[in-house]
Amino acid sequence: MTRTITIHADKPGAAISHEMWGLFFEDINFGADGGLYAELVKNRCFSFPKPMTGWEKISPSKARGECSVMNHEPFSAVHPHFLRLTSQGGDVFGVANEGFRGIGVKAGEAYDLTLRLRCTSGTPALRVALYGENGLLLEQIKLEKLPSAWEERKAVLRPTATDAKSKLYILVDGVGTIDIDLVSLFPQNTWKGRPGGLRADMVQALADIKPGFLRFPGGCIVEGSELDKRYPWKATIAPVLERPLLINRWNYEFLHRPAPDYYQSFGLGFYEYFLLCEDIGAAPLPIINCGMACQFNSGELAPMNEIDRYVQDALDLVEFANGPVETEWGGKRAAMGHPAPFNLTMMGIGNEQWGPQYIERLTVFLKAFRAKYPKIRLIASTGPEPADERFKYLWPKLSALGVDIVDEHCYARPPWFFENAHRFDNYDRKGPKVLFGEYAAQSEKPVSPNNVNDLECALAEAAFMTGLERNADVVAMAAYAPLFAHREAWQWSPDLIWVDNLSLVRTPNYYVQQLFSTNRGDVVLPTKLSDAGDGRVFASAVRETKSGDVIVKIVHPGETVEFTTIALNGASAVLASTIVLSGENLAVHNSFEEPNAVVPRHAAVTASGNSVDVRLEPRSMTVLRIKTA
Repeated sequence: MTRTITIHADKPGAAISHEMWGLFFEDINFGADGGLYAELVKNRCFSFPKPMTGWEKISPSKARGECSVMNHEPFSAVHPHFLRLTSQGGDVFGVANEGFRGIGVKAGEAYDLTLRLRCTSGTPALRVALYGENGLLLEQIKLEKLPSAWEERKAVLRPTATDAKSKLYILVDGVGTIDIDLVSLFPQNTWKGRPGGLRADMVQALADIKPGFLRFPGGCIVEGSELDKRYPWKATIAPVLERPLLINRWNYEFLHRPAPDYYQSFGLGFYEYFLLCEDIGAAPLPIINCGMACQFNSGELAPMNEIDRYVQDALDLVEFANGPVETEWGGKRAAMGHPAPFNLTMMGIGNEQWGPQYIERLTVFLKAFRAKYPKIRLIASTGPEPADERFKYLWPKLSALGVDIVDEHCYARPPWFFENAHRFDNYDRKGPKVLFGEYAAQSEKPVSPNNVNDLECALAEAAFMTGLERNADVVAMAAYAPLFAHREAWQWSPDLIWVDNLSLVRTPNYYVQQLFSTNRGDVVLPTKLSDAGDGRVFASAVRETKSGDVIVKIVHPGETVEFTTIALNGASAVLASTIVLSGENLAVHNSFEEPNAVVPRHAAVTASGNSVDVRLEPRSMTVLRIKTA
């Protein structure tokens, strides 16, 4: 029997926000340093608690020398440690940097080397070289006539071969002592060619989603395990090499996935986040600390008589983003190269906070913002779970406070997402809007290292998203999480995009997000599914005003082909096409070895009058675009 999906094109419902489908970035899984931030040298300032982290001594058998970390008359007061290399000759002597699980370089591409140095004795030269994983010399330069006082030196390295795990060598050639600091290596091929910028292929993957918003700089790292480890946004807008180092919460969070070399350099700071939002057309959604450390860790609370400085940080952020150049923080933005405002319209107060202590602190933020920035939409947490006692306590409190948007989260196995596709059908239409700010189907269970970005998880998320879309009058925004994961340095799985040092893999989940976002539409169309057919089918429909297209999204996780008729009320179809995401089984996933195992496929469909017949492939998501008369 053929299933029928009836779409009332003549009875448009709720408007769909441009911000509906967005992204959530957190510096987890080496998402920033070693990922989006394109710096290739780890611990470039010797600032880690173990200053030689990332570095190893290189001492051939004939070499005689010493290396030591010093802090006397440093180049930088913010990063006072530097490396002293003393060679007695015989052979070159020095150190090598391993990068972030290796330094990925491509043959023929250019890499900008920058370092600070001074020669305190003798007249040695300095050799800088790239060696591949197998020991092959990829590139080498020699710096001579070295200064006796700190000086910046620059050079361009052009490796002769592609290597994902090369190392950067810094070697003293001759007798003497050389001090080294702030060693940096960046590809020239960054996003938009910005020196010291972001990794181009990773940003391109974000731009290709056409996201409506970008939530940053993360969740738990905003809170910190203790308050002194919270994200310090003001420190991240200092000159790049004056930004302090901070341990990343994910360095030590999971016993089964420790990352003792995971720190935040803040080369990717709040200015860069705002610039990224502008580049990819996403509304900025910063999350600010509310005077509470992560409640999964210490749960440390700032006393209420000290909460005003946390509130002031949030108010100053609005001025940094939007303020005129004559203001203190607007002037700082302008001095960084962006006199025009970033058009910030919303902000999250806290991440996954809960309990009366959160309500107490949130109330102070709300009062201050309503007085100074009443047009800024404030987003508040409903805790880490979508239906537990913390959630049930918070929702009525947040509604009574008049919060603009509440942030709901859920990490669960696929059945939860299939079963909750109708979650928002009965929400109060007069209450706060919803940001479903973190969600991802877990193939095994949350926090399991065995979780995989398989097709079943992607289809479960797609089914849930049809419910978010149908309820666009309640759900204002949604974002999958986490966003990035380094193949060899991850703490949490699954993730939307996997990267190594040279390439990336777009998961089936990525394509689901992309298909919804690039086929967003402007208004919801009422949709009714008949009960015919053997398997579960989930659907939503929208109209895109610019083209006039009716866009139908259909999720069919079953194992058999289903034939479906799309019945249009109030419109006539003249042309139709489909994009289908499907796979040979529910466990199939994309990998570095097979990155295109699950990718969208395009096909034409026969359209006639007010009906369109569609074949639903097993285990599939189908996007049907119907051009109407």
